[in-house]
Amino acid sequence: MKVLQTTQTLVRFQQRSGNIHYGIVEGEEILQLSSNFTQILNNKLEYSGSRVKYNDVRILEPVVPSKIVNFGWTYAEHATETGCIANQKEPFLFLKPPSSLIPDQAEIVLPPSTLSKQVEMEGEVALVIGKQCKDVKEEEALDYVFGCTIFNDVTARDLTRTDPQFSRGKGFDTFGPLGPCIVKGLDPTNLQIVTTLNGKVVQEGNTNQMSLSIPFLISWISQVMTLEPGDVLSTGSPSGSCPMESGDIVAVEVEKIGRICNYVK
Repeated sequence: MKVLQTTQTLVRFQQRSGNIHYGIVEGEEILQLSSNFTQILNNKLEYSGSRVKYNDVRILEPVVPSKIVNFGWTYAEHATETGCIANQKEPFLFLKPPSSLIPDQAEIVLPPSTLSKQVEMEGEVALVIGKQCKDVKEEEALDYVFGCTIFNDVTARDLTRTDPQFSRGKGFDTFGPLGPCIVKGLDPTNLQIVTTLNGKVVQEGNTNQMSLSIPFLISWISQVMTLEPGDVLSTGSPSGSCPMESGDIVAVEVEKIGRICNYVK
């Protein structure tokens, strides 16, 4: 069995038979792996010998994390537009439940209007942790990142404005589009983010504009909680978040990673 030495773009996919595998994207095909995610994290990548067409399988969320850590107001303009004091010395922290996750092409389901009347998108770069991370130094923080992916931090803005904490406004089922892939070897501190609503650009920014750096965020959260392999850290959103309505199409594109597109129901 051939052993792969490196990966570039990793996806998790489901075949029509129902079987779920990881694979490496090569053009319009996926090289199916027999390795599980733990083996992949440890660079034990075994090719099963099969190739599948990318468009013939269902692309799933690229990872099933134990927790999704979200940092808010890491871009000064977004902090200002949502009523926060910009340029704060520490991030605003909240968690999303794994039950919020959906993959590329899935539906974002709006809550009943009796619960929320203002649901918005927030396109973000997300990091997948590659090894247990606790009390790490800022200069060593990026060594704990397995790869980068895309996250849409869907938010019931009217609820986050009134609730004392963000769990409800951030935690609805389908409020966490993630994917479509994990890309290794990228510098997450200089990636362009573009979010579109029905084809119109509504958010645009670069992680180099963050008021709190990504290494700082990793180090900071590792002082609070142990990050486990496969955990997702979403690094915050540029300005421009705006309401979505049923029938809308929202897409988040990050250079060198790709694009996640979801339909609002």
